[in-house]
Amino acid sequence: MVIGETAEIGDDVLLYQGVVLGGTSLTKGKRHPTLRNNVVMGTGAVALGAITIGDGAQIGAGSVVVKSVPPGATVVGVPGRIIENHRGPLTGLEHGRLPDPVAEAINLVLREQGKLEERLERLESASGIASPEDELKEGRTKIETVFSQGGGI
Repeated sequence: MVIGETAEIGDDVLLYQGVVLGGTSLTKGKRHPTLRNNVVMGTGAVALGAITIGDGAQIGAGSVVVKSVPPGATVVGVPGRIIENHRGPLTGLEHGRLPDPVAEAINLVLREQGKLEERLERLESASGIASPEDELKEGRTKIETVFSQGGGI
């Protein structure tokens, strides 16, 4: 764990293994994060710069936070993105159940690609054009399977 010299940590904060509260410059003065009360930072999460993580915020494992986080927000990903806001008491951070915004984006692109491939196949068939063999279909199917299951292991 790394806690920079100007970092401030509130009450009842839970920092899991490998958390970094780092700076982004070598200038004197405030350059490390401030964690308000009841913040939870998952394993390997990183907060960089003179930002503030609000009361009751939750930072998912492996996330990288470079902007201030409002109270009660849940942040995941690299860079960290707010996925939901809790305006009530902290219920616990289930790292294995956090959404994966990257997997969601890839799933969206793969679904759209599938629709476009179907349209192209219908057009080629209607016009009598022979479709070339799809050499990437097997690899794409494996990727779709992994990401449809949440992208994790």
